[in-house]
Amino acid sequence: MRKRLLSLLLVGAMSATMLAGCGGNSNTSGKKTEKKAGEDAVTTLIKNTKGPVDLTLWCSETEAYQKVMKERVDAFEKQYPKVKFNITIGAESEANCKDDVLKDVEAAADVFVFPDDQLDGLVQAGALQSVDATYTYDPAKANTKETVEAASRDGKMYAYPMTASNGYFLYYNKNVLSDEDVKSWDTMLKKAGEQGKTVGMEVSGAWFLYGFFSGAGLEMKKGDEDKNTCNWNSTDGKYKGVDVAKAITEICKNKAMVNCVNEDAQAFALDGKMVADVNGTWASGAFKKAYGDGYAATKLPTFTVNGDQVQQGSFAGYKFVGVNAYSKNTGWAMLLSEFLTNEESQSAIAQATGEGPSNTKVAESDVVTKEPAIKALGEQAPYADLQRVGESYWEPAATLGQSLVEGTYKDPQKLLDDAVAGITQ
Repeated sequence: MRKRLLSLLLVGAMSATMLAGCGGNSNTSGKKTEKKAGEDAVTTLIKNTKGPVDLTLWCSETEAYQKVMKERVDAFEKQYPKVKFNITIGAESEANCKDDVLKDVEAAADVFVFPDDQLDGLVQAGALQSVDATYTYDPAKANTKETVEAASRDGKMYAYPMTASNGYFLYYNKNVLSDEDVKSWDTMLKKAGEQGKTVGMEVSGAWFLYGFFSGAGLEMKKGDEDKNTCNWNSTDGKYKGVDVAKAITEICKNKAMVNCVNEDAQAFALDGKMVADVNGTWASGAFKKAYGDGYAATKLPTFTVNGDQVQQGSFAGYKFVGVNAYSKNTGWAMLLSEFLTNEESQSAIAQATGEGPSNTKVAESDVVTKEPAIKALGEQAPYADLQRVGESYWEPAATLGQSLVEGTYKDPQKLLDDAVAGITQ
């Protein structure tokens, strides 16, 4: 029954798309044909709509996201004045989105924003409606190849790319620290400490901890059946696991170093105490306010391992908009998702949140090229790995990070062996 209902909802869009591809439209211009196909699809959707359209959208709980999404939803409703909409915007942590959707898929939002590493779990659970039809533009052509591939499985797209900036880098106050100072952890901490200032990073966070080990050439990634492979306890190679562990603890022992979460780092920066912090684009507003004309950002620093300067690595990722496979208004949910991820919306989101777009045209615009945070993310990109980890990674890695921050362990090799055993279980 559900498949039949879905096919009825999408028939207009798919029929129009097929007509464009098979020459069913008399227009000879490909561009005009595509536009006509989109108009036909939307017209059919409106014609088949009876009564109000109820939709729920889940997106980040941050003030910037809630505000810009409300503006874009209002613009969406104005674009289709003949339709009565009841669109509710809910605050949903992106980190918890997959778990919250899967608690009860049928009761979850019609449209939701989630990070790319949650795609597999949502697809496997049958929670995502695949992008079987397009209405106003083709997301597969408008976004970067990397984001489209990350949103696809077995040649089929399951989500709409929205951002390409889910990673981390270094914010700093250039009125206190020079461009040269922030190239290495050693110099940065020394200069900050001499001025009675601090530097922040959530070293105890599994997401951030990864960058130290990956920078030193050690690996951790998801293998078959969601099981991780990890050699952070390696006793071979140029840099052993214990070498990296000791390097991390050495950084955390510095009096100028503060292990802190995102919200605390922003507060410390606003208080004038913290002059540099490892964070992501979502925090750009706070650091702009805190650092004023000293606001700057760059790639992550190098750190010392066995006397060598090693470039710190990181995770990279994207944010997608997904359509619930059990939505009662599938066609409108898909059209809303298209709208929230189109060129105009991605530009608005980039300006409001500081996050980098996946849309190729927006990525080349002044909105992006003149933003230090997004530029820094690009500088870090060559040292970043796409986030692909099994669920068993997070808790053991966070426990390891906390132990390295505290530095109270007696046997670093055993500490790493225990962490790896948990990560790969």
